[in-house]
Amino acid sequence: MSIKENSLGLKKVILFLHEIGINVIEKELQETFLPGLSVGPNCIYIDYEKLLYPGDILHEAGHLAVTTSAERNRAGTSEMLASWPSGGEEMGAILWSFAAAKYLQLETEFVFHPEGYKNDSEWLISNFENEIYIGLPFLEWIGLCLGKERALKENKGAFPIMLKWIRD
Repeated sequence: MSIKENSLGLKKVILFLHEIGINVIEKELQETFLPGLSVGPNCIYIDYEKLLYPGDILHEAGHLAVTTSAERNRAGTSEMLASWPSGGEEMGAILWSFAAAKYLQLETEFVFHPEGYKNDSEWLISNFENEIYIGLPFLEWIGLCLGKERALKENKGAFPIMLKWIRD
């Protein structure tokens, strides 16, 4: 799908990120890991001319959302830890982007497109649509959501409903 075909989804994503406190900055980018995207201190840089998959924005935002506030403010700088993101944060970012897509009423394929996730997009979609939430313990541990058991005990919504979108 082209950016034009995804324009409504793109608009939803940008508004959502502003609402939760992640800045989106249009910027000309050189070669990046994900075409047209890069992270900066509490922000996502987007080069709309090079952006291929708007759903990738949610994944990059997920990295910022699930990391500590200190690391979030160092993202994309020389002060960023070489080990960022950790394995747990990577899994958390993937699952966070699924929850965001559901919240925004976007198709799961918007985020998990066939060109991403090391050819595991279909596997991720299948697991998430069948409520096999790889990374859920991490998101619970950092206080962003609740699994079914805890949600039932606390009389709150279970994942993919989020308690909050950004880690403290």
